Amino acid sequence: MWAYESVFYQIYPLGFVGAPFENDGVLEHRIRKVNDWIGHIRKLGANAIYFSPVFESDTHGYNTRDYRKIDCRLGTNEDFQEVCANLHREGIRVVLDGVFNHAGRGFWAFQDVVKNRERSPYLNWFYINLGGNSNYNDGLWYEGWEGNYDLVKLNLQNEEVVQYLLESVRGWIEEFDIDGLRLDVAYCLDENFVRRLRSFCDSLKKDFFLVGEMLHGDYNRLMNDQMLHSVTNYECYKGLYSSFNSMNLFEIVHSLLRQFGPENWTLYKGKHLLSFVDNHDVTRVASILSNERHLPLIYALMFGMPGIPCVYYGSEWGARAEKSQGDPALRACFDAPVENELTAWIGKLAEAKKHSEALNYGDFRSVVLTNRQCIFERRAQGERVLVAVNADDQPYTAHFDAGCGMAVDLISGEKHDFGGGSTLPAYSAFFWKCE
Repeated sequence: MWAYESVFYQIYPLGFVGAPFENDGVLEHRIRKVNDWIGHIRKLGANAIYFSPVFESDTHGYNTRDYRKIDCRLGTNEDFQEVCANLHREGIRVVLDGVFNHAGRGFWAFQDVVKNRERSPYLNWFYINLGGNSNYNDGLWYEGWEGNYDLVKLNLQNEEVVQYLLESVRGWIEEFDIDGLRLDVAYCLDENFVRRLRSFCDSLKKDFFLVGEMLHGDYNRLMNDQMLHSVTNYECYKGLYSSFNSMNLFEIVHSLLRQFGPENWTLYKGKHLLSFVDNHDVTRVASILSNERHLPLIYALMFGMPGIPCVYYGSEWGARAEKSQGDPALRACFDAPVENELTAWIGKLAEAKKHSEALNYGDFRSVVLTNRQCIFERRAQGERVLVAVNADDQPYTAHFDAGCGMAVDLISGEKHDFGGGSTLPAYSAFFWKCE
């Protein structure tokens, strides 16, 4: 599967282009801005893009009005078709947000129910009680996602709804040639619908990638051969920044051993979760880390651990924003990409990851672990890579059996001799490939 050997770049389009929060109905061809960033994305080493919602919506994209029309604030279907074609020409795959659990109040089928009530042919597309009322005073009650009534829950057990969504996906593949979907709030979706979606997508395009948003619980409930290829690794997202802030790398390594370690009870051995240090829903990593010297290290750990790394636009140069400032602050518009030491470092990590069998498919074994240092092994197809991180402000010398005398650092290309111990400079990270 191509996704397992990829580095993802996430763009939240409505914020990326500086579109107004409320849908003003004014057509602007803003999505073409992505074309100007393709060189930067390639330089960063990303070869896949995950676009947050692009279809017509009420406000933030997750309250869809029309699943078959690009949001007018972004442009036209033809604009986005051109963007996708340009990305594909540069070897960059395209994954779209599939918001299938709920729609917006402006969704045409829901508006028909509000207008025609029991006479609407779409009444059973939702969970409606005509004898109740909503906080929008519609004269009817409906189920909203987690109590948010701007997000009208879809009835995924209704065959008409399922067919409408599946045919929408078919249109996205035929019109934009997309390569995968990220399923919003996948943990809420009807499991039979997810199975139908997987089978349907498999029939349309080889190696079509499905990744779901999962927060808690057993990821295997949805990540299996009949459902999703991957899910978001929120457990390790929290473990990454928390380990650095508390100077306790035992936390993240414990999670990695629990998920991918050598024991028989390991939860996700051989699977490929989507790894990230921030995204459109959480505080940017540069704002959540208490020590800015740890910023390159948290990316090194993310790229070195099992999973599919995903970089959120702007964070690759250290952009800041806190969740407490509101979601729009997290979804900023930048005039142009910034390239600095951090972006160059991430580019090197990306190239190392994409071209290493061990980093793409290898198992996980902890070799050295202290509060401030960790060394772990990734091994696959005869290739061994030792990922080493020193989060301390002092050098650290590790004495361990590396299993080889010499190695080359996949990040810098420099040779490393394990004789006499391995000294890690302060705030350093290495991907040592054993020779």
